[in-house]
Amino acid sequence: MIELIDQINPLGGVIALFFVVSLISILWWMLHPPDYIPAAAAKARHSVFAIKKILVPTVGLPYAERGVELACRLGSEQGAEILLTYVVEVPRTMPLGIPLPDAEQEGNEALERACSIVKLHGLPSQKILQRARLAGEEIARIARDRDVDLIILGIRSEPGLRDAILGRTSDIILRHSPCEVLIDKLPKGAQE
Repeated sequence: MIELIDQINPLGGVIALFFVVSLISILWWMLHPPDYIPAAAAKARHSVFAIKKILVPTVGLPYAERGVELACRLGSEQGAEILLTYVVEVPRTMPLGIPLPDAEQEGNEALERACSIVKLHGLPSQKILQRARLAGEEIARIARDRDVDLIILGIRSEPGLRDAILGRTSDIILRHSPCEVLIDKLPKGAQE
């Protein structure tokens, strides 16, 4: 037996070991097929995995920042890019280019907080601060121009008007968005 071991070429031994390990790996793979997934479920999984660019409007309030967190979790598996947007609405009675330093500072602070959430997840992000007459129209335009796959919108738990669940901005985004829109509304009375 010792003579037989002495006659084995080291290179031949390595190749034989590699062959045995490969054979065992193939046998293990053949005996452990992946779980069966119905076609519809596989299609749904694939469609979510195809989301590569997510737009999240923010106003700097907790419900909007929760939307940022949701976007990060939804996009983390595929490394999606998160576009953070703050729109300063300028009334029609004022020129669009009128200086609004307080509003822009508030917007930049909201974007910084949102960006810090995205950094925790290690995802790429962009901050977009825009001016517009209607925030909803501007958000839909940004989604169209930047080829966004999904908009995630955190909204208040308490509706503003008596019969309207969505606010004006949310309603416009739903009507004019070129992509899928996901609305996150906490239950009534939830802490915002």
